[in-house]
Amino acid sequence: MLPSDDPGLELPQIIIHYNTSYQCEVFSLYSGKEERYSKAPLLHGLFNLNGKTMNVIRNNPVAMYLQIADRLRAEIIEGTYEPSGQLPSESQIMARFNVSRVTVRLALEQLDKDGLIERRKGKGTFVAGKQVRHQIDTLRSFHESLRVQGFDATMRIVEMSAIETPSAFVPLFGTKCTLLERLHVVNDEPIALGRSFLPDFMSDIDREFAEERPTYALLKDKAGADITSAEIAIGARAVAPRITSLIAAADNAVLLVLERTSYFDSGACAERSEFFIRPERYKFVLGNQMPNR
Repeated sequence: MLPSDDPGLELPQIIIHYNTSYQCEVFSLYSGKEERYSKAPLLHGLFNLNGKTMNVIRNNPVAMYLQIADRLRAEIIEGTYEPSGQLPSESQIMARFNVSRVTVRLALEQLDKDGLIERRKGKGTFVAGKQVRHQIDTLRSFHESLRVQGFDATMRIVEMSAIETPSAFVPLFGTKCTLLERLHVVNDEPIALGRSFLPDFMSDIDREFAEERPTYALLKDKAGADITSAEIAIGARAVAPRITSLIAAADNAVLLVLERTSYFDSGACAERSEFFIRPERYKFVLGNQMPNR
């Protein structure tokens, strides 16, 4: 056990040893006696002994900026910054560890060199390659799947118009339908292009409304009917340069492609959509349960 809390007691001197699991072993010199607290977890970069808080150890042979980098690295691995992936600001890290801005920047530079973070001008610092998870066993629109995870998700209309139905979809919509293309953006970074073919009666929806509402919500508002089922297929393929350019993917990149056909409770087709997704930013998740016996 740690020494009991005593307001008049001085904090013991501690020595920190980091292990590969980003935990630490704490050796305390207390009352002239060495005590060992094996694998004590790092507590947000600060160490709490006797109910009091200590900063990073300034006479540690490990430089302070490396101590801070190790703590932030551990928190990244533990998922502390989910779901947004955004780290605290430089000022917040300075206050937390009671160090200078130079020390904080050295710590962040170390994490940047290690490929763990991305520093975006005017936006902040983010976990590198932060992935969006899409739970495909839940019937939910693409945009809604982003919002429920807490992401700052927005949509930008690329095209919205009444068109002749592509021949492959005439059995679903007849000869006329509505094309709605929207760019899906998370933290001002495009991650996917959604291309939806909708019934012809959707052609007069308000543009501003279409930029704010998920596809399923638009359809329910207009048709007055619920979407109750969908068929989904997931694959990967190269796409036209126009698409890679819109979502800021590399030329000739192979993208994840989600194809979805959704139906109203009446059985009529509600939408046929394709989502072209940057694979490094997206992960599909399928939950499963053992059948009842």
